[in-house]
Amino acid sequence: MSESRPGLHPVSRELFIRGMRQVASSVAVVTTSGAEGRHGATVSAFSSVSADPPQLLVCLRSASRIAAAVEGNGAFCLNILSHRHPHVAERFSGLHDGTVSDRFEGIDVQQGQRDWIVLKDSTAFACHVCGRLAAGTHTIFLGQVAHVQTSEHDPLTYQHGRYRTLAP
Repeated sequence: MSESRPGLHPVSRELFIRGMRQVASSVAVVTTSGAEGRHGATVSAFSSVSADPPQLLVCLRSASRIAAAVEGNGAFCLNILSHRHPHVAERFSGLHDGTVSDRFEGIDVQQGQRDWIVLKDSTAFACHVCGRLAAGTHTIFLGQVAHVQTSEHDPLTYQHGRYRTLAP
């Protein structure tokens, strides 16, 4: 239901994107493996949901291969990338799909329990899908966290079209 409120007006897609480019966020890659195959994609929309029980959410474009694979496999791993790995973010964003047929080729991974794929030096959250919600062009997947791997490396961040690192 849409409700009009004083001072609030719908915004254009372009204005929304321009505003969101100002927001600095960690860079993550969602991976999944199982009956629907091994897939991975760079994502920017994810968040913790609850500590009791441990849950997080990730937003994936509904029409994407990664969304279909996460749905079919019933599990995913959210890998928060290290500042040392902008090349991994670029690979899983599809930037090199024209020259590399397998996004995982040459990328250091650990095959975790139950087919979770953990990327080297990432802080990783292995999850079972426990809910989903359609939202515009995306599906919000709710994940029950089953395993966490921490990293000693600072995260890779992204803001205004560029990768960034944290200041000391």
